Amino acid sequence: MLRIADTRTGRLVEIPSAHRHLLRICVHLPVIDTGIGAVHLRAPLVGDVLARTAELHGLQSVTVLATPDLPPEPAQTLERAMAVLGIHPPATVGVHHLTETMCAAADVHVLAYGTSVQDAVGGVRIDVGQVSPAPPDGGVPGRGHLLASDLPDAFAPEGTDPLAVRMLLLGHAHSTPVTVTSAALDEARRMLRHWRQQVADWAQEPSKPIPADVLRQAHAALADDLGVPAVLDMLVSVAKRADVPAGAKFETFAFLDRVLGLDLARQVGHQHPATP
Repeated sequence: MLRIADTRTGRLVEIPSAHRHLLRICVHLPVIDTGIGAVHLRAPLVGDVLARTAELHGLQSVTVLATPDLPPEPAQTLERAMAVLGIHPPATVGVHHLTETMCAAADVHVLAYGTSVQDAVGGVRIDVGQVSPAPPDGGVPGRGHLLASDLPDAFAPEGTDPLAVRMLLLGHAHSTPVTVTSAALDEARRMLRHWRQQVADWAQEPSKPIPADVLRQAHAALADDLGVPAVLDMLVSVAKRADVPAGAKFETFAFLDRVLGLDLARQVGHQHPATP
């Protein structure tokens, strides 16, 4: 059972309703007049995590992306930026309104910051928090603003994986505003490299089942308003637990990466020194 807090009421609502096995998600982007930025990518990321979580709970899902009327170049930039952040392509992308068929029957509406919609729309509403750069003296990478076209370069200098941006955003509840600083991105990159190294090391040991308590906590956190930050904290704890065998740690990280989408098994099979 998945429950999402409806922004309009603050109450947790079970989705999908009526014991169906298909979750319909509609992600809404606002009018884009200053270039496609990270604020436009966070809502598709939330929709992606919701779809992945649904699948982890045995549900099928379909995601529609409702965009403003974009010229070809910005539309392509948006598509490339979503791919860079590991966001699964939506089933449909198009200019449409809540009253139209593609979004009218959605179970969940995910709204990017700055998107205005009708309050009478059915389904659960998720208002996604703003993504902002730090002040000029805060050390933001690139030119001090977060444009999607900058992702491969500004967020991933010298070949650094831009999935660190995904990890940084996942570390905050979806409704919480996020200020992106170079220090925060550096920490996300460091942690991502560290986890991938650990997962590769653990993969060399015999596989063991995921501990029941870990699996139960993970499912409960994700089912309760997409508690991804709690899952990340839990993984930090699991990595340190002496009572969890290496093979079980590997299976835990690999299993939860189905939701996180951080490519944690990227280094498996590569030669490298074992981590003590």
